[in-house]
Amino acid sequence: MDHSKEFEKLVEDVMPNVREFTVEEAIERQADGAILIDVREDNEWDENHAKDAIHMGRGVIERDIIHEYPDKETELILYCGGGYRSALAANNLQKMGYTNVFSMKGGWTAWKESGAPTTK
Repeated sequence: MDHSKEFEKLVEDVMPNVREFTVEEAIERQADGAILIDVREDNEWDENHAKDAIHMGRGVIERDIIHEYPDKETELILYCGGGYRSALAANNLQKMGYTNVFSMKGGWTAWKESGAPTTK
């Protein structure tokens, strides 16, 4: 997807604050109990998503996260289509006090390309 220069600048500005995992690292961390969260739009989630991920779209994650994961030390790995929206969401969750939040580098695109398990 082509992103506007303004959107890319917004993401670029938060990236120094965001920690990232590769798909392989995300799978390892998930096996150790990390929560994998898909922050894409509902229609993207409905089409296909990472196996064992939960859905909490970018539009509501900041509002709803505390109800699902009140322990702010819970390890959360966020992903979107390519890693931009998840980075923005991860940055916001950190501002909300979450200390163990990551964005998955390359997002859904990297997940599919790796051959990692998916489901509908």
